[in-house]
Amino acid sequence: MRIDTLQPAEGSRKSVKRLGRGIGSGLGKTSGKGHKGQWARSGGGVRPGFEGGQMPLTRRLPKRGFNNRFKKVYAIANLSQLKDFEAGAVVDLEALYGLGLIKEVKNAVGLKVLGTGEINVALTVRAAKFSETAKEAIVKAGGTVEEI
Repeated sequence: MRIDTLQPAEGSRKSVKRLGRGIGSGLGKTSGKGHKGQWARSGGGVRPGFEGGQMPLTRRLPKRGFNNRFKKVYAIANLSQLKDFEAGAVVDLEALYGLGLIKEVKNAVGLKVLGTGEINVALTVRAAKFSETAKEAIVKAGGTVEEI
């Protein structure tokens, strides 16, 4: 390899479109702009979304929904995810997140445990909320439920 043989990668360089350089180029005379009119003028054209004076689509469609700023978001875990813990372990939001069983939830108020799945190990589960079936299953397995 010599420095005088170096070339840019294939397709990385594109030659500029040369307008108004004669009829043979295919882009002579009007330079690909057609004849007269708004699109042939310097600075011509319309803003994005303009439909020629007709009411634009974005204004014709109704607005829907809203975002509640005061909504409480909980990180959710099912009983089936608690089977990885040893007997007597304390299960809380940090423990579940540390094992990668739940993803980090932005603005999460706390943990909510749901009753999908089975649990056979006695655990101490600390969470902000529990479903009734989850509470019953944890207590039935010999564990304790702590609402924080």
